[in-house]
Amino acid sequence: MTTYIADTEHYSEVVSRMCKARRLLWIATADLKDLYVMQGKDGAVPFLQILRDLLKKGVEVRLLHAKEPGTAFREDFDKYPLLWKRLERRLCPRVHMKIIAIDSEIVYIGSANMTGAGMGMKSAANRNFEAGILTDEPGFIDSAMSHFDQVWEGTFCAKCGRKDYCGDRINNT
Repeated sequence: MTTYIADTEHYSEVVSRMCKARRLLWIATADLKDLYVMQGKDGAVPFLQILRDLLKKGVEVRLLHAKEPGTAFREDFDKYPLLWKRLERRLCPRVHMKIIAIDSEIVYIGSANMTGAGMGMKSAANRNFEAGILTDEPGFIDSAMSHFDQVWEGTFCAKCGRKDYCGDRINNT
């Protein structure tokens, strides 16, 4: 299955699957803001609460992003102490890719950042026009996860031209 995802489908197809991860959730995004998601009778809750709940269930959650999140995200982050201890997070100023891998079984590759406007949670007048693919094709999954892992492990750090801007250097070479 390979499906084209556009606009609000990022929320209905991608975010909904992220919330149900069982073993692994890897997220690469350039921008990270205070995304909220609908959660049953609780209404809209911070996506960070979803990440905390996944961590409680033993899901490996990795977050790779390009810049420090905004104030609202940081304030919400501080409400979930488990995130401080167990969320694996790396900052790389060269990250512009948007990859979301779920349980090594499905991957999203596209344009949407982890923001309300990117993931379709904002109103029609305020959300971005986004596009991507959602697939369970093993070749796509392997390639996307390998690329993510190379950045995560600092494979490109030694020859990086942005070291002066990197406040969270993965590899100190």
